[in-house]
Formats: sequence, C-alpha cells, structure tokens
Amino acid sequence: MASEIKTIGVLTSGGDAPGMNAAIRAVVRKAIDRGVKVKGIKKGYMGLLAEEIVDMEAYSVSDIIQRGGTILGTARCKEFTTEEGQQKGAEICRKHGIDGVVVIGGDGSYRGAQALSKQGINTIGIPGTIDLDISCTEYTIGFDTAVNTAMEAIDKVRDTSSSHERCSIIEVMGRNAGYIALWCGIANGAEDILIPEKYDFNEQNIINNIIGNRKRGKTHHLIINAEGIGHSTSMARRIEAATGIETRATILGYMQRGGSPTCRDRYYASIMGAYAADIICDGKTNRVVAMRHGEFVDYDIDEALAMQKDISEYEYEVSKVLSASSRTEG
Repeated sequence: MASEIKTIGVLTSGGDAPGMNAAIRAVVRKAIDRGVKVKGIKKGYMGLLAEEIVDMEAYSVSDIIQRGGTILGTARCKEFTTEEGQQKGAEICRKHGIDGVVVIGGDGSYRGAQALSKQGINTIGIPGTIDLDISCTEYTIGFDTAVNTAMEAIDKVRDTSSSHERCSIIEVMGRNAGYIALWCGIANGAEDILIPEKYDFNEQNIINNIIGNRKRGKTHHLIINAEGIGHSTSMARRIEAATGIETRATILGYMQRGGSPTCRDRYYASIMGAYAADIICDGKTNRVVAMRHGEFVDYDIDEALAMQKDISEYEYEVSKVLSASSRTEG
C-alpha cells in the first residue's frame, strides 16, 4: 500500500503556533526518507484553493526549527467549509499529483482534513494550537512555548504591581479553553484564576478576596483572566471602584503565539511530524496524531472530534488551595 503514496502535501491551518516549523521539517524529511515526494501548500486551505503549491526538498526546511510561526503561512478559509470548496480542493490535489495531505492545526483544521478524506485524499492531522483544547491529545504544538511566554510576561507585570501596591488583571489567550490561564495562575502564584470552564461570574467573591488580603497585609493582588471570559479592562474599573485599590488590566494578546519554540515544542512537534509522515506513507487516512498517556498514537478523525475534554478537577482544586495559602501568608 505504501507504493500507492508517491507525493504528499503539508499545510498549516488556523492560528499559528510555535513548533509548527519543527513539524513541517519532520514531515518533509521523513517522507523523503521514505521515498515520497513532498509539496508545501501555502496559507492553509486558502492556499490550496489558490494552488499556492511548491515542491519541497530536504534543504527547503533547513534552519527553520528554531523559528516561530510557520514558513508555509496560515489562513482561515470560508470557502473550504462548503462542499464545493472541498471538492475543488480534492481536484487540485489530484491535479498536482498529491495523494495525501498532512494538516497541522486545531479542530477546525481537522474538519477540513476530514472533508478532504471523504473526497478521496488521504489525510493526517497533527495538533497545532497554543490553546491545548484538542480533546484527543494531552499535548498540542505551541502550548508549552505560549505558556512560558505568558509566565515570563506575568512575572514582569507582577513586579511593577507589587511596587505600586496594585491589583493586576492579566488576560491570557486560549480561546474558549482555560489551560493557559490555569497553568500561569499556578506557576505565577496568582490570587485568583478565572477560566471559562469554572468561573461563576461572581465578581463580589474576587472583590472580597482582594479586600481580605489587603487587611491581612498583602500589598498586591494578581488575577489571571482567560480570553474566554475577557472584558479585563471593564472588570478592572469595577474592581477599583468597589475596593478603592488601583487596578490595572494587561492583555498579553498575540505575543503568546510568537517567539522561538521551547525544546519541548521542538521535540514533540518533530516526533509528531515524523509519525504523521510514516502513517500517511503507509496509506492511512482520516487519522489524527496524538499523545495519550505519554505515548504517540493516532485516532480516527471522526472519533477524535467526538471526544470531550475538560479541566482536571483535581488541578483546579489545587490552584484554589495554593492561592488561598498565598493569601494567608500576607
């Protein structure tokens, strides 16, 4: 069956994530090692429909593993959500002799891969998103870099917050998932962590925490707010009005997507990219590469998209205990 796969394409779709270049590099070099040609598809599914397709050799991916973003570019494509767009994409693949496509991205990218598979093009997905919100996998490319970037930025804001005896609300990315907020909340010693999965929108509890901590001698207060909750600036105004304590909001934004990937993101992205190249060269299709219980595995895309993922109850309870401990210390 491997002999039927002569040429594969690789694309990155959706939001960019540090480590995507490492995955591209691994796909290209592992496929070439297997005797399979590789074509790079620029700007995701939009680039596929526009036929922005280039030949890739082993040297095409030299000196990219340390770079953030994606050398192939990425974009979102409404046309590819339609059956006509999907049929056109499959026809373009066949026109360029592409037997299979490796797609690096999140759930939306997987749905595009699923659609291509139904049109007869072998597809394999690799989880690339800083949000860590893909249900079938414990790891997604870019999360480790993003959470470390956010942690370092929060440490800096905390320094000035402490100097001015302020309350600081720092908003981190994650779309509708609270993983970046939870990790940073614990790692940065936040007094309050607000995540979409658990927040009850009772600001009075936060206000009570701030006032109680100030009475106990704590001179500053750090709140990590997830993007899925948002409205950090208006929240800061309300908290300042209620407490009389100077409160500032900082929205970290897209800086969390950029920068040179960490060792973990480079390493895991490389293994996932090689794994994806191997299974597509073996003729597999409609699969997603994942990490489960520390092992690299693959799932049917339909099964992967049907899975549910939630914040660990134990980890969330630990975050509350640790923040309470910091309050009692003053």
